[in-house]
Amino acid sequence: RSWSDDPRGVSAALRVCFTRLMKSEKKFFVDQLNMLVKRISQEGGSSLPAAAPQSGFGGGLCLVEWTGHPPQLPAQHCTWSLPMQRQTGRAMFLGANEPHAYLHGDCVECMACSDNTVRAGLTPKFIDVLTLCEMLNYTPAPSSSKIFPATQSQLDPSVYLYDPPVPDFAIMRIEIPSSIKLYLVSAMDSASILLVIQGTAVGTSTAAASEMTLRRGSVLFISANESISLHLSSLDGML
Repeated sequence: RSWSDDPRGVSAALRVCFTRLMKSEKKFFVDQLNMLVKRISQEGGSSLPAAAPQSGFGGGLCLVEWTGHPPQLPAQHCTWSLPMQRQTGRAMFLGANEPHAYLHGDCVECMACSDNTVRAGLTPKFIDVLTLCEMLNYTPAPSSSKIFPATQSQLDPSVYLYDPPVPDFAIMRIEIPSSIKLYLVSAMDSASILLVIQGTAVGTSTAAASEMTLRRGSVLFISANESISLHLSSLDGML
């Protein structure tokens, strides 16, 4: 049915397949998982280096991520249906009811206000498989359709904007070169959060009672219509 030209038929087939997998008995799943790992090992997957997740998505990722970990829910198998290789500086947008999981690397995640985060595995938090199977959006799409680039600001060359197709949030990447020692974070008409990834500076603001020392790991809340002056002290600029 997945080869059908009817999008509704494809989605229905995927829903049945995914739900059957997630509801499978643990013993059946563990046996299948062990068979899969054995087959990948016999095909040479075990010879891949520890950095295999960076080079692509295949058997090496299965072994690198799963070897030494006790079998969990069938969510382990679902990593095969969510392959996407990320690169530094790129962003992806996932709409409501679209599944995702992190296997490797770091990212900044923004989301709209929500009280219905549902998990199906790979976590010590509460798991609700049945609810997840019912609520998911089963419309297949290529990973390229989820990725979007940043656009450089015409007003400030240090700012790169990640603007997703929703009004709830956006991310700006501010790369301040080492040649700039005083930088103004312009005021916006909404509240924002400043994350310091690299560099050091002293921040001043009309809303703050005193100077603020900012370094890697610092998190600063900026009110609407408030600007921040950054007095850079690092030789490598600031991110």
